[in-house]
Amino acid sequence: MKYRAILLFGAPGSGKGTQGKILGAIPGFYHCSCGEVFRNLRPDSELGKVFLEYSSKGQLVPDEATIRLWHNYLDGSMQLGRFHPETDTLLLDGIPRNRRQAELMESALQVRGVIHLTCPEPEKLIQRLQRRAIHENRLDDANLEVIRKRFLTYESESKPVLDFYGPGKVHVIDATKTPIEVLQDILAVIVKMP
Repeated sequence: MKYRAILLFGAPGSGKGTQGKILGAIPGFYHCSCGEVFRNLRPDSELGKVFLEYSSKGQLVPDEATIRLWHNYLDGSMQLGRFHPETDTLLLDGIPRNRRQAELMESALQVRGVIHLTCPEPEKLIQRLQRRAIHENRLDDANLEVIRKRFLTYESESKPVLDFYGPGKVHVIDATKTPIEVLQDILAVIVKMP
């Protein structure tokens, strides 16, 4: 069975997690933030060590480890009765992060659409990330050099995912608006998805 999915896509700080949490509270949707799943790993676990090694440098965790963690998390969510694939639409935030991950996940996903949160001014996103570092104790958002590396990684590795899904599935949303306005724009797109 393929999971019905909507991808929340955008640069670091574009609001994927904020919108995913809001949408995930709506019955029939289940939010899965890959970054949050990684950050909740025990630092002394095998995958926790891998995550810390790469995230501290602003790099993506290797594809196999990311996909394995994602599968394990969804299996656990189903066993706990949180995710019901027969009725829920999966909101994926932070995965797939590159074209290879999209290819590896293709057999497991029926992607209804990609919500691409955009911001033409990277400085605004950097300010968001630095605020988030303080409020949420996010080490990966605290160092300006790491943040800039994450943006470069997003441009070179993550953006090609949009081409993988094609223009027919990608819906561009202005992430510089207020969170409620962004949510309205996203919902207007979701209600028209097949």
